[in-house]
Amino acid sequence: MKVAMGELRALVSRSLQAAGANAAMADCTAHALVLAEAQGLGSHGLSRVIPYAAHLRNGRANGAAQPQLLRRQGGALVVDAQEGLAFPACELAVAQAIAAAREHGIAFAGVVRSHHAGVLVDHLRAVAAVGMVGLGFANSPAAMPAAGGRHPVFGTNPVAAVFPRRGDGPLMIDLSLSEVARGKLMVAANEGRAIPTGWALDAEGQPTTDPHAGLAGSMLPIGAASSPKGAMLALVVELLVSAVIGAQFGFEASSFFVDAGNRPGIGQAFIVINPGALAGNDRYLDRLEVLVTEMLRDEGVRLPGARREALLQQARADGVAVSEAMLASLQGPERLNG
Repeated sequence: MKVAMGELRALVSRSLQAAGANAAMADCTAHALVLAEAQGLGSHGLSRVIPYAAHLRNGRANGAAQPQLLRRQGGALVVDAQEGLAFPACELAVAQAIAAAREHGIAFAGVVRSHHAGVLVDHLRAVAAVGMVGLGFANSPAAMPAAGGRHPVFGTNPVAAVFPRRGDGPLMIDLSLSEVARGKLMVAANEGRAIPTGWALDAEGQPTTDPHAGLAGSMLPIGAASSPKGAMLALVVELLVSAVIGAQFGFEASSFFVDAGNRPGIGQAFIVINPGALAGNDRYLDRLEVLVTEMLRDEGVRLPGARREALLQQARADGVAVSEAMLASLQGPERLNG
């Protein structure tokens, strides 16, 4: 059935508050999860409500957390998520980075003692809205081996970028450095579906089509079958969001897909670039459109972010498709027993 986005956000927020999140954290997280679901990104949408709630109840996430600016020097700053859900801290970091980029031309904002960051590029929407370029990086609990290795060391470590355009929606790029996002294994496991060969290895380091075995084993980096490039990129992201800013490494964090475990303490990093300090805003926008025009000369080229934006606009008009089971879980035990 279809549910209006505002109604869905309210349901998710109430669910998270019932699990122990403060109102600000619950509202910010609900906005992000519904936004993901509306864009067709179910692995980072409503499917995350139950595990987030479990982490709040089990103490893996601090529901009372209030993110704080930990330190700042010029255009570099660090936000402490206080071991809560990541979304309020990421929102604060991006807002601070935008302000710093206005002053310095560029800013680097790190988030430490954090949790799962959801759809990384969505944190950068605010950057595009003010005409700036944004880059995002995050690490996550260990899921991929180092090049030549077998046991998980790096997370799937997504990378995101946003480039605003003149008179049109921004280019929005978001990719995991694993062959697929680990959330796709979670969805396949919940639905009882097999996964394609090349997505994951089991605990013994052997290829598997069983999503449960893949979740217990490791994900394969992008291009793992032919080169170590994906693993090298994951290493770069791991260092940017851990050693550089002081967050935990992925292998030090318990999986997001289990209820019990430690507070992950992982990190996110956002770079905000003011084109006005470099090429100049008009020159930047002109050059971007030259590239877009060249890309679109070939039939079939789809600009990054276009499909998810079309789905989002449709969801804003018609509501988000939600299963009866998911709706019942969001509405609480009284609905399940009624």
